[in-house]
Amino acid sequence: MRRLGRLAAGLATATVLSVTASGCVTVHGELEVVPGATKSEAAQALADFTAAYNKADKAYDPALDADRVTGALGAINQAGLAARQKTSPEGNAAHKPLELTDASYTIPRKAGWPRWFLADTDSNRDQDGGKQDTRWLLAFVRTGPDAPWKAAYLAVVAPSDVPKFRKDTDGSAQPVPSADTDAALATPPADLSATYTAYLKEGTPDVFAPGATTSGWRDARKNTRRAGFSYQFDDQPLNSGTFAPLGLTTEDGGALVFFSSRHFERQTAAQGLRPTVTADVRALLTGEVKNTLTKERVSSQLVYVPKKGAGDADGKARVLNRLPGLVAAQGS
Repeated sequence: MRRLGRLAAGLATATVLSVTASGCVTVHGELEVVPGATKSEAAQALADFTAAYNKADKAYDPALDADRVTGALGAINQAGLAARQKTSPEGNAAHKPLELTDASYTIPRKAGWPRWFLADTDSNRDQDGGKQDTRWLLAFVRTGPDAPWKAAYLAVVAPSDVPKFRKDTDGSAQPVPSADTDAALATPPADLSATYTAYLKEGTPDVFAPGATTSGWRDARKNTRRAGFSYQFDDQPLNSGTFAPLGLTTEDGGALVFFSSRHFERQTAAQGLRPTVTADVRALLTGEVKNTLTKERVSSQLVYVPKKGAGDADGKARVLNRLPGLVAAQGS
């Protein structure tokens, strides 16, 4: 695992440097606490994102929506499009335009930059032929007065999983502070990335409710078996710059929080064998796969964090949605 950690660090360097270089800062003098956007600005940001997303998806061209995505969603979207551009250079023959309708906007009030808001939308991508209704929650971020709005997070959830948010008399939402360590919450929202990755490695701290993306995922990785192959996993926090967590306080005193993380999976083959390389992996591959293949994924999570002492799943945080995406692969 020590060798895997070094490899993981090497693969992550370019992304970390780009995040640091483009990190969000508060503009000097903008200390007034104001809503992050007007509803008309939010609606335009959603429309601009949808139009750019559809153009990029139809052509399999990451350049067509690069200025409308950022953070975890941006990393996943851009790598996915780059891979499909190599495997299907003629474009997406099965393209179906994404439609986001019935939108409502939750806009927090804050000082300085970055500013952000949450769009709660219906989509034409419901599961089971439309029988399973879902809501698409998109968090949009703007890093300065001349910067465009970009979608940083996406989560697909059941309508019943969307909580009511705490708002002031003007209808503005209350953000969870980025450095929040308030003992009133079951776990600090600002630490969720580090807490989640530590939990996946060690099983502690035990602050997450059991589920497919928590205890179920840990068990599945421990039980990964294939004759002639060994597997190693490494999980890393991803919580600064454009990957910073975004959270809103809920009416019941809890919080709804988006956060990012990075995950590596290394497959090593016994002598005479070689890991399987799919077309999507090959499109993002560096190096030659001889007996090892390391896959790097970026993941975004949407989590409900109850207030401390709440009866929700014994007061544990619930992962409502996890969106992972392959962003790089390395062979050796």
